[in-house]
Amino acid sequence: MPSLKSLRIRITSVKSTKKITSAMKLVSGAKLKRAQNAAEASRPYSERMNSLVVSLAASTVGQGPELLSGRFKDGVRLDRVHLIIVATADKGLCGAFNGSIVREARQTIRRLQAEGKEVKLLCIGRKGRDLLRRDYGSLIIESRELGNLKQIPFSLAHEMAEIVRSRFVAAEIDTATLIYSQFKSAISQQVTKHQLIPVVLPESAGSVVQTATEFEPEEERLLDAILPRNLAVQLYRGLLENAASEQGARMTAMDNATRNAGDMIARLTLNYNRTRQAVITKELIEIISGAEAL
Repeated sequence: MPSLKSLRIRITSVKSTKKITSAMKLVSGAKLKRAQNAAEASRPYSERMNSLVVSLAASTVGQGPELLSGRFKDGVRLDRVHLIIVATADKGLCGAFNGSIVREARQTIRRLQAEGKEVKLLCIGRKGRDLLRRDYGSLIIESRELGNLKQIPFSLAHEMAEIVRSRFVAAEIDTATLIYSQFKSAISQQVTKHQLIPVVLPESAGSVVQTATEFEPEEERLLDAILPRNLAVQLYRGLLENAASEQGARMTAMDNATRNAGDMIARLTLNYNRTRQAVITKELIEIISGAEAL
């Protein structure tokens, strides 16, 4: 049976932990609202940008810029070197947020390697880099930490997009895919894979849009100007979705931790009271037994 002193120390420790988790829940709740607004505000622009690319590509399917259609050799699209961009957080204490993204990245790496593909990694966020470095450290070509940024700047997405584009232009990679967590709600986040290079066009992309729209200048020139920015925009949206998902996952995790701490305090307090009553009863029995012996 634990002593009364050890139980008091344990109860005090759990109460301190509960205060910390409760404060972190409130902080994450405040950050979630800002991150959610940013993520939701980015969706219309990124979706419209993507639909514009699809419209421009309607008449150039298979013969547009390489960022759109991929790199070809002897009429066959090159698909040997895959770049996986893994977006996670810099901090933990957010439930399965980082682990689920890294798990999806690991599965993708194993699948591609089993198909004989070469895989390279670009990690955004310290947690993803640290977790993947254990088994796939040799595959990591670039990594960036987010630091204590209050909001993800577009300059970060633009920098990452330029790194990806330059490596594609230099024929170091053939395909680029972003793995991130799409924000659904404070209690729901979905791990998502989004292929950035080449652009994935819907099967219906054809002449319907082309006949209804005329572009000036020609589609190829517009695509040359728009595709690099679209790459940065899609990356930026993924990072904003990731930031909102992180805060939602952390708020939920801290709420669960606070509830568990409260339950633990109640159990420890009950155990403390029972132990204290047992000690008092034992002392009374000893006093009565001593009095009767006299």
